[in-house]
Amino acid sequence: MKEFNEVLAQYEPMIHKIINTLQIYKEKDEYYHIGMTALWEAWEKYDEEKGNFTGYAYSTIRGRLLDELKLKVKWQESFIYPEENFWEVVSDDSRESYLEGETLLTYFEPLTETQKKWVMYTFIGMMKISEIAEREQVSVSAVKKWRNGAKSKLLIRK
Repeated sequence: MKEFNEVLAQYEPMIHKIINTLQIYKEKDEYYHIGMTALWEAWEKYDEEKGNFTGYAYSTIRGRLLDELKLKVKWQESFIYPEENFWEVVSDDSRESYLEGETLLTYFEPLTETQKKWVMYTFIGMMKISEIAEREQVSVSAVKKWRNGAKSKLLIRK
């Protein structure tokens, strides 16, 4: 049997022809490499008693390229790309949350600045006491004092 380099030189046009027949125009080098690998595997596994090598090589290369195309399509379908009009519908909530906070603060005039921070972080920011303490660089017990003071001034009961 011939050396693989000779086989590759002989069947290289077949690989290109299969790539063109399958209408592969993106990433041609990658598919060419897959075709060469399939040719090498066909060359390794070929049994002369079973028939013509050309037909076997063609089937192996084409099958491998089709398998790769199927994998790529499946991989691409796993991603969801929103249609262009989706981006037109998406609203900017940052302005609304700012206005919510401003509206909320008008009800809390009797509160101190730290108590107002607790209200804003808790109800607008949806933060836990430990997160507020970390953000404001104070102890957890300090934030709990802010909470208790705000609740007592606003008459919030558990």
